[in-house]
Amino acid sequence: MNPQPSHDLTRTTLVVLTICLLIAGSLWILLPFLGSIVWASSIVLATWPLLLRIQRFTGGRRSVAAAVMTCAMLAVFVLPLWLAAGMLLDAALKGLDFAQVYFANGLGPPPQWLENLPWLGERLAAAWHKLAASGPEGIMETIRPHLRSAAGWIVSMTGGFGMLLVNFLLTVIIAAVLYANGEKAANGVILFARRIGQEQGEQAVRLAGQAVRGVVLGVVVTALVQSALGGLGLWASGVPQVGLLLAIMFVLGIAQLGPLPSLVPAIIWLYWSGSIGWSIALLIWTLPVATLDNFLRPILIRRGVNLSLLLIIAGVIGGLIGFGIIGLFVGPVVLAVTYSLLQSWVRGAEAGGQRA
Repeated sequence: MNPQPSHDLTRTTLVVLTICLLIAGSLWILLPFLGSIVWASSIVLATWPLLLRIQRFTGGRRSVAAAVMTCAMLAVFVLPLWLAAGMLLDAALKGLDFAQVYFANGLGPPPQWLENLPWLGERLAAAWHKLAASGPEGIMETIRPHLRSAAGWIVSMTGGFGMLLVNFLLTVIIAAVLYANGEKAANGVILFARRIGQEQGEQAVRLAGQAVRGVVLGVVVTALVQSALGGLGLWASGVPQVGLLLAIMFVLGIAQLGPLPSLVPAIIWLYWSGSIGWSIALLIWTLPVATLDNFLRPILIRRGVNLSLLLIIAGVIGGLIGFGIIGLFVGPVVLAVTYSLLQSWVRGAEAGGQRA
């Protein structure tokens, strides 16, 4: 009998090390495009059924359907995100100048309604008087660190104006390519997952796609609808800086905080400035707008994936804090896939124990 060949540990180690270096180098090269790839893939996954409908309507011409969907993506997803990020970035860069002009004549006395607030009214009014007594320079020294921190956070989230423009252009280009050749990309990912984890790997990839669709439809579309309705109410009531408030509402809606942090100060400002009628009208308009996400978001999320709403919201918020805008989609996908795999593993263990 021929002796069994000895296991070449050095060769195996070198092969594994070479593969790891190739993977790390590829990820390093693709790192500047990672955000655009995630955005484009998420939008294409969410809107793929609509692409197939348009393709059937246009006689099976994929090129026409891809062009229509790319234009629709620009109008519905990319343009609102671009405007919101651009306005927030502009406000962050000009925040110090705006505050300096606004507080040039001091702060003035606190409003009467602030002093009448229960529990916190007296403390807030005392802090207001103390800040107003320090004069314009003292006010600027107090708020300057906070404005710089907010500006730095916004710039780090968006990557700056130039990088923001590049990312959005790349997102549109990658999405157009995926609309035209989406089946090939999907089959490649499924084959790779099947090679790694067989049926469970393929199931994890399909679950990830469903989670992305649920996040895009449930979170982004709901935030878009709420911010559009809230912006309409602000514009009709004559509140200044509607564009900036609209951008803040959209970002807060994506972060699951809703439009109230933008609409409530606007209502108070209208009442304080003497427009009591418009203040009441905006308050009435705010009530259905603020509660819209309780009905619309669960319906849209379940069209993509049948998972706990709390799980998806935790993924959105945690992903946004941990990874920035990309984390809106990375966070829910990671939590959804991990939860489903653990659930499948536990059920498999229970079934094995019952058979035993």
